[in-house]
Amino acid sequence: MFWFLETILYEGKVAGNRSLVMERKIESYEDLEVYQKLCELHLEVNEMTFTFPKFELFELGSQLRRSSNSAPANIAEGWNNKHTNIYLEGINRAQGEIRETKHHIKMAFKKRYIEEPRCKDLTSRYDECGRMLTGLENSLNSWKSMTKNHRLSPKTRNLKPIT
Repeated sequence: MFWFLETILYEGKVAGNRSLVMERKIESYEDLEVYQKLCELHLEVNEMTFTFPKFELFELGSQLRRSSNSAPANIAEGWNNKHTNIYLEGINRAQGEIRETKHHIKMAFKKRYIEEPRCKDLTSRYDECGRMLTGLENSLNSWKSMTKNHRLSPKTRNLKPIT
């Protein structure tokens, strides 16, 4: 099993000309903060959909439950693959699922199934996860540019991406 240092640049937190960077050892996709946040969001969205009218349980409710679950599932699916490009594709699919989930949340608001504060809260938290995935994608692309064959090997496991 490989590990790498998760590097996330948080927007708005700047020290001089450098962004603050948080690093920690990641041994599993479950250690990724973005994965944990997406799982929490899925559970919250899942529960919320059961307050929708009955006729929406298998329409909008079902679409929301599936897309909100697919985002963290795509991160898990791509994890620990021998080829970085496959993991990057999983991250890209997760970002697409986030956009789809945000669309469904906005539709739930427009149909008056949820209140505006809840809609704004959920979409802003999904936006944060999207930024975190972009940071992870950038870190992997930086790491990939430092390796020859884009595969994880004992020589490249401990390399830290340049950010």
